[in-house]
Amino acid sequence: MISKDQKNLNSGFHAKSEPSQILNGIDLNGKTAIVTGGYSGIGIETTRALSEAGANVFIPARRPEEAILALKGVIPSDNIIEMDLSDLDSVKSFTSSFIEKNLSLNILINNAGIMACPESKTDNGWDLQFATNHIGHFVLTRELIECMDKTNGARVINLSSTAHKFSAICWDDIHFSSSYDKWVSYGQSKTATSLFSIELDKRYKDINIRSFAVHPGGIFTPLQRHLQQEEMVAMGWLNEDGSLSDLAKAGFKSPTQGASTSLWAATSKSLDNMGGIYCENCDVADLAGDSPEERYFGVRDWAVDSDEAEKLWQATEEMLAKI
Repeated sequence: MISKDQKNLNSGFHAKSEPSQILNGIDLNGKTAIVTGGYSGIGIETTRALSEAGANVFIPARRPEEAILALKGVIPSDNIIEMDLSDLDSVKSFTSSFIEKNLSLNILINNAGIMACPESKTDNGWDLQFATNHIGHFVLTRELIECMDKTNGARVINLSSTAHKFSAICWDDIHFSSSYDKWVSYGQSKTATSLFSIELDKRYKDINIRSFAVHPGGIFTPLQRHLQQEEMVAMGWLNEDGSLSDLAKAGFKSPTQGASTSLWAATSKSLDNMGGIYCENCDVADLAGDSPEERYFGVRDWAVDSDEAEKLWQATEEMLAKI
């Protein structure tokens, strides 16, 4: 089943709205936020915007020294705590440290991720993209529920991608034990991110914890670190000389614009009493069809289906029970 709310709201914003427009008039003083990957790419712009609006922002960082340098003057260095999403002991160490602060958590933005990396497995045999993009955030969020329950309303934002259209959940081989395709792996992980948002919202909306999946848009950031130039030329993103193609110039967003949909989903009053939906371009996305022009907008039904979402939650719990 797909939510009746999975349709455009005509929010008044658009693909290239800036954070200053999204947060105009919004006061986050007294609010606490966590942004994973909040020191690079669109993450640092998300952190900056939340902090400028008054939020007390914490950053779990796989490379804390780098994060401290990148966020100097943006947030206190004490708010940067080491965490590696692919290492669940590290995730739980972070959550324990945060819980000890006895803070209410108003906004959790699960922004960090890896894309199209060479085949790699975690120590327990999980596909690295699925483990990092989905399971790590699943555990992080679950551990922080008690902090969000202290508020009068918390929001969890999970960054998905239009790449979810590359693959539904590969139920017969989630961790690619037989064959590996980096884009299928990435697509599956981003479908999982969206489905996680659907089931999380269903389970916790009664205590006013609402969850949203977000496609930030196409942005050139360190997320592309695993792609070779010739591959980006073949995809139409770059010209042969390495410069941005006309397609990329027209369709890609700046890092600040890429942060805007996360910020909108985290703060917009138009989403009050809503959740469990997929957003893009600072609005709720419509369902996508099969036409070629819908490759870059809308959401496929497999990424917002509540039955698939419940099945994935149960499968993830089973994976965690085996370690």
